[in-house]
Amino acid sequence: MGILEKISEIEKEISRTQKNKATEYHLGLLKAKLAKYRAQLLEPSKSAGPKGEGFDVMKSGDARVALIGFPSVGKSTFLSLMTSTESEAASYEFTTLTCIPGVIEYKGANIQLLDLPGIIEGAAQGKGRGRQVIAVARTADVVIMMLDATKGEVQRELLEKELESVGIRLNRTKPNIYFKPKKGGGLSYNSTVPLTQCSEKLVQLILHEYKIFNAEVLFREDCTPDEFIDVIVGNRVYMPCLYVYNKVDQISIEEVDRLARRPHSVVISCGMKLNLDYLLETLWEYLALICIYTKKRGERPNFGEAIIMRRGASVEHVCHRIHRTLASQFKYALVWGTSTKYSPQRVGLTHVMEHEDVIQVVKK
Repeated sequence: MGILEKISEIEKEISRTQKNKATEYHLGLLKAKLAKYRAQLLEPSKSAGPKGEGFDVMKSGDARVALIGFPSVGKSTFLSLMTSTESEAASYEFTTLTCIPGVIEYKGANIQLLDLPGIIEGAAQGKGRGRQVIAVARTADVVIMMLDATKGEVQRELLEKELESVGIRLNRTKPNIYFKPKKGGGLSYNSTVPLTQCSEKLVQLILHEYKIFNAEVLFREDCTPDEFIDVIVGNRVYMPCLYVYNKVDQISIEEVDRLARRPHSVVISCGMKLNLDYLLETLWEYLALICIYTKKRGERPNFGEAIIMRRGASVEHVCHRIHRTLASQFKYALVWGTSTKYSPQRVGLTHVMEHEDVIQVVKK
């Protein structure tokens, strides 16, 4: 019995089983087995086959955004509109066969946009180059899920299911669970909040499935068994996702309004070039990038070239970005902008910068 058959057997068993107090241990065990088999499925086979054409693209720019969607939803058209790269677009499915990179220049930042081949149902099992597509998506900072507005919710649910099964968690934060395997001493189980979904017996059963008998587990929030399994496996990727509904010029205005009000959703039309500027604004928010300008002593700030950093970057990060030896020679910095109480404020290395701050570094 192959891994795929085992996975489908367990999925059928889970859908057959009623969810109640009596079956929660059984379901927890099944979910742990399912996660284990899926992890085996993603591991590359030991016997290396013939070397194929490279698929991943070298990371460049300040951030990376992956375009994921079913064939013929307008990914290539979107890439051609947003960047100077031309990606072949036609009215038949699977026009794009490899990963095509483009660069969006926005607010002084270079954002790498990857046009990936269309995903089909069963991609997680390797159908239609699905595994390579999903592997590239794991390396992105934000996923843009392109959906056809005329097809309703079906596409979104299928894609979420595919990404979920390979360990990509969209718009979710990492579960606040402390987990540490130990050499001996049995299972130490504690929680700082009342737990309604995971009991000690269930945690023990799931750990036994992974052949872990000695561990320290501390729940800091009320988590589901699935989230606990994610923590044990440890290779899950938590990333923000923007649901972009394309072809909105083909549906009614009420439907457009309904889709636009959904969380993490943006409606656009690549054919009529509608709402693309709002999509870029939202993407900038999701990427959490900030621009920082530098200033030399006695001169005006250089607003032509910005240093692009992640939100939450400190003065030390900025120093490293300017030159690797600057932080060791750092005396103090003068900062103008919203992160200070008054301008200019004299700050140290730990000061957190904000968007469009101006910095002048003084060396020893």
